Amino acid sequence: MLELAIKGSKKYYGWVTALLLIIGIGFLVYLKQLNVGLGITGMSRDVTWGFYIANFTFLVGVAAGGVMVVLPYYLHDYKAFGRITILGEFLAIAAVIMCVTFILVDLGQPMRVFNVFIYFSPRSVLFWDTIVLNGYLFLNLLVGWNVLEAERNGVHYRAWLKPFIYLSIPWAVSIHTVTAYLYCGLPGRGFWMTAILAPRFLASAFAAGPAFLILLCMIVRKTTDFDPGKEQIQSLAKIVAYAICINVFFFLCEVFVAFYSNIPEHMVHLKYLYAGLNGHTLLVPWMWASLIFMGIGIVLLVNPVTRKNESVLIVACIVIFIGTYIDKGLGMISGGFVPNPLHHINEYWPTLPEAMIALAVWALGLLVLTVLFKIAIGVKEEVQA
Repeated sequence: MLELAIKGSKKYYGWVTALLLIIGIGFLVYLKQLNVGLGITGMSRDVTWGFYIANFTFLVGVAAGGVMVVLPYYLHDYKAFGRITILGEFLAIAAVIMCVTFILVDLGQPMRVFNVFIYFSPRSVLFWDTIVLNGYLFLNLLVGWNVLEAERNGVHYRAWLKPFIYLSIPWAVSIHTVTAYLYCGLPGRGFWMTAILAPRFLASAFAAGPAFLILLCMIVRKTTDFDPGKEQIQSLAKIVAYAICINVFFFLCEVFVAFYSNIPEHMVHLKYLYAGLNGHTLLVPWMWASLIFMGIGIVLLVNPVTRKNESVLIVACIVIFIGTYIDKGLGMISGGFVPNPLHHINEYWPTLPEAMIALAVWALGLLVLTVLFKIAIGVKEEVQA
């Protein structure tokens, strides 16, 4: 099936070339970081996780969101999702590859990743995060490729694949749960130290992942002869609507607990993010924009009239994707580090080199996604013909 990836139009090759160019430029900047160190980023002694880990956290959610098409199709036999399940699995593969790459660029010296295995400890959350991420990547590659090959050959996938399919469902939940534990397992960070952090992460994942998949389905419909299906897109839209409502509800629960209980360690971070603290208001407009975007998305998706209008649906998915990206990206990172445990404020903002490296990682993920989708759509078109 790999031969399908090299057959395409001029637009396809132009898109691939543009992505390769961005990757190349970003790699050159990364070589500078490798030589100079993480000093070229906006991180500091107070803010030791930055834009790289912010993107990592968000993309783990995008990867986990793929389970929202896998679970209904394989576990509940919702046959309509058969047209897009492979797209969800391939999206998860690309997202996990970006996650792993963001971790590598954040390490400074990428060889240090081997320390996780050389000096592994079952008490290390980072060790388990490495296991679940790589395991999820393997499961999606194994299941997605074999199911697609069986579809191309006009046969049912083999019986030995079923245990791996069922295993991938709880595994998808585990990757974002363990990622949340990386944060809430740090007792010195009041903003993250909450039992509801993992549910919040999962709710935003089940909103952002399917929302991005809807946008991809719209692009596939417009640029190829394969139609993912109106029913499938509308079913995904309902999932996004419920998930984003739950995500905002969980956030409001955090606000109530922090301010009604008058917990200083929790209130101070929320004040910094949404009202500013001692004149420091760098993230205030971004966080309010995130809330407004998610609110607009809720209004557009909960209402059946606007949800069924696909032009409006595209707008809703875009604002939800951006809103959750801001909230779980820079908001979650800066919200936990600023102010520091001594209540000193050292604001964080990514530098240009940092942003260029992050953009290159996104380009790498989109390149992988483009190739995988090209293969999947090629098989779908062959089967249709």
